[in-house]
Amino acid sequence: MKTRSQTEKENAALFEVNIDFDDASEQWKANKKSIGNGHYIYVCCAVTKTGNVCNKKTVNGYEFCKIHNKNTDCSKLLI
Repeated sequence: MKTRSQTEKENAALFEVNIDFDDASEQWKANKKSIGNGHYIYVCCAVTKTGNVCNKKTVNGYEFCKIHNKNTDCSKLLI
């Protein structure tokens, strides 16, 4: 009779984990700006009239800066 730990080891071998950590890191940093020492701040991801991303610091709890938060109907609190 097999113990639980022996059965778990057999079941764990059935799943293959293939994670691209470099891509995951880039995706995580997409809406953040490094401020040094491994610290990041969220940046506004609204597109300006010129077609560039705003990149200003966001208002706490929102996904846009002060300017774009006023002009955007879809601004929602981040939870």
